[in-house]
Amino acid sequence: MAKKNVSVNQARRFARERALQALYQMELSGGEASAIRAEIISRQEMSLVDEDFFVSLFNTVAHDPDAIDKQLQPALDRPVEELDPIERCVLRISTCEFMHHLDIPARVVINEAIEITKRYGADKGYKFVNGVLDKLAIVLRPTEMKKSG
Repeated sequence: MAKKNVSVNQARRFARERALQALYQMELSGGEASAIRAEIISRQEMSLVDEDFFVSLFNTVAHDPDAIDKQLQPALDRPVEELDPIERCVLRISTCEFMHHLDIPARVVINEAIEITKRYGADKGYKFVNGVLDKLAIVLRPTEMKKSG
C-alpha cells in the first residue's frame, strides 16, 4: 500500500531496498530474521515503504533461502555462496518475486534489480544481475518472456 504521495511502484522499490538492507545485515551478522526485520521496521524510515511487500520479500528469502537458491543456481556460473553479497541478496529477492509475486511483470522485476544493484552493488555488478535474471525469467516465467520476446 503506497503512502505519502508515493506511487505503488516507488513504495515497492523502497520495500526492495529495505529487504536488501535487512538480508545483507542478516548475512553479515548472522542475526535472527525476526529481530533484524523488527529492527529495520523500527529504526528505518518506513513511511514511503510498502511494508507488507517488504515483509513478504524478506520473510520468504530469510526463512527459506535454499528454496530460492535451488531456483537461482541453474542461471549462475558459480555457486550462490561465491557471489558478491549484495548481488546474492538482490538475486534472491528477484527470484522470490519471479516465484511468488506473479502480479509484477518479469521485466519490472529485472529492471528493479538492475537499478538497485547500480545503487548498492559493485561497479559493473548490474550487468551480471541482468544476465542472470534474463536467463532465470525464461525458466520461471516462460509464457511471459515469450510474449515480450
